Amino acid sequence: MQSVLVSLAVAGCLALQAWPAAAQASAQPVLDRIRASGRITLAHRESSIPFSYVDNGKPVGYSIDLCLRAVEAVKRSLGLKRLDINYLPVTSENRLATIATGRADLECGSTTNNAERRNLVAFTVPDYIGGARYLVRTDSPVAELPQFEGRKLVSTKGSTALQAVRHANDERLLRIKILEANDHAQALEWVERGEADGFAMDDVLLFGLLAAHPHPERFKVVGKLLTVEPLAIVLSKDDPAFKRIVDGELKRIIRSREAHEIYERWFTRPIPPHHAALNMPMSYLLKDLWKYPTDDMWF
Repeated sequence: MQSVLVSLAVAGCLALQAWPAAAQASAQPVLDRIRASGRITLAHRESSIPFSYVDNGKPVGYSIDLCLRAVEAVKRSLGLKRLDINYLPVTSENRLATIATGRADLECGSTTNNAERRNLVAFTVPDYIGGARYLVRTDSPVAELPQFEGRKLVSTKGSTALQAVRHANDERLLRIKILEANDHAQALEWVERGEADGFAMDDVLLFGLLAAHPHPERFKVVGKLLTVEPLAIVLSKDDPAFKRIVDGELKRIIRSREAHEIYERWFTRPIPPHHAALNMPMSYLLKDLWKYPTDDMWF
């Protein structure tokens, strides 16, 4: 597994290197900003089911619930009677910049922790470990990556899945035409309309999209894992005191098994909007990691 993770780290997020250095630091430490304003800003995704998505106009999901626990810990630590929450929608493409420039304090989505990204932002203890597979139409003959040769494969802008597909395509000379969608919902639409032959993304996100789709029987998820990816909440690398509070709360709820209950709620039970269950028990990789929760990553 370690070699896969190292390969992913090399492939991940090369486009982010182009950011000007001045744009990568927030104007003031996060805790100072929160204390002065009495407000914390949570960046969220709009279609990353079950991690972070919008239901009836409100951000919900597994990552949102974890972030809300962190918000309460920050409120207690700062001795605030009230801490308002501002929600800011982000995409795969701009989520890291939103944290690095101080527009949001926590990114509560489905973001992979890798070495390239740790040059720009910090990550909490991983809250999920998954990997990229492929969503195709039910009548598709494709079952593995090489079978996309000469076909169109879409992934979401700024995602590690997109970088991994590009790397594999170049390395194996597969001649896959790779498309970039603005978000997961658009990528699914392209597959449904026949504008793409498949959608490469973290398998849990693919199952989440199907759970929210009115006709999930039109699709299937296929293929071996292309990547192994630890997902985590994103925060500024310029405020270690803020990180200690957030990490401390996540470790507390993991050890108390409150985090396990939150996991069960979103991965094994019916969830909105269609009240379908993903039926995805916790992986042995995450179980092992949570025995001794840490953000000290080796990849």
